[in-house]
Amino acid sequence: MPTKAATMPHAIEVSSLSKSYADGFQALKSVDLTIRDGEIFALLGPNGAGKTTLINAICGIVTPTAGSITVSGYDNQKDYRQARALIGLVPQELTTEAFETVWSTVSFSRGLFGKPRDDGHLERVLRDLSLWNKRNNKLITLSGGMKRRVLIAKALSHEPRILFLDEPTAGVDVELRRDMWEVVRELRDTGVTIVLTTHYIEEAEQMADRVGVINEGELILIEEKNELMQKLGQKQIILDLNQPLSAIPEHLQDDRLTLEANGMQLVYTYDTHAERTGITGLLQQLRDAGIHFHDIHTKQSSLEEIFVDLVKRNP
Repeated sequence: MPTKAATMPHAIEVSSLSKSYADGFQALKSVDLTIRDGEIFALLGPNGAGKTTLINAICGIVTPTAGSITVSGYDNQKDYRQARALIGLVPQELTTEAFETVWSTVSFSRGLFGKPRDDGHLERVLRDLSLWNKRNNKLITLSGGMKRRVLIAKALSHEPRILFLDEPTAGVDVELRRDMWEVVRELRDTGVTIVLTTHYIEEAEQMADRVGVINEGELILIEEKNELMQKLGQKQIILDLNQPLSAIPEHLQDDRLTLEANGMQLVYTYDTHAERTGITGLLQQLRDAGIHFHDIHTKQSSLEEIFVDLVKRNP
């Protein structure tokens, strides 16, 4: 009998997970991670950081060296069948059955999980991914972007409650990206948990509820996306000057103040959580110095800038 917990579990619970290979390479180092039901969780990290290894371990494709994983309360090794049935996986690699049709491939994938035939569900999935008109095409005839759509359709064929998207839009067209994210939003609205890795950090910024950053096999941060941006992000005030400056006047020298746009902009960077931002004093000093500006606007650090900064701080 499966060992599902009696209490309401999280979608994914990873505890002290490590993975080492025979050559001594340690791909994961004591990873702890909880993913909540119904959230979109973005896992960010440079190439080789351990993103795919972590996903494959959760999906039961890679056997960890140490630690435990539960999927909706099912141990993913002791109760592999129950755990895996809850998961849909869109891998990075375009692995498809070249001479099968789109319809037969997606139908077969549903059958692998013991799901009864449901042509209506498969039709909805194919229509959502703009594949319906290609349903009778052999996969070998499809473009790379269309094959990527088929992988997503296969992952959704058995109606999973947790969907893993491993770099799903890498190298695909803008139309597919738009279609796929629309499907992701609709799935989240029905309670499906989404876990994604992506190099398109603006997508994580737009889509995710929480963000995890992994580097060299270690999770260096897990944070609510909005809190992360507020906590680590910096704001800038950008002053568009009436007249160019050749240099910042000596009495205004400040590490937080830079001259940009060929001397036509003063940029002041400040911490939004500091007790005093220094903005009021700066504006007064500019007036006293006779430096006038015609426009003022602000800029918030992007998630990409925060991510790069975190990786630099945790080499």
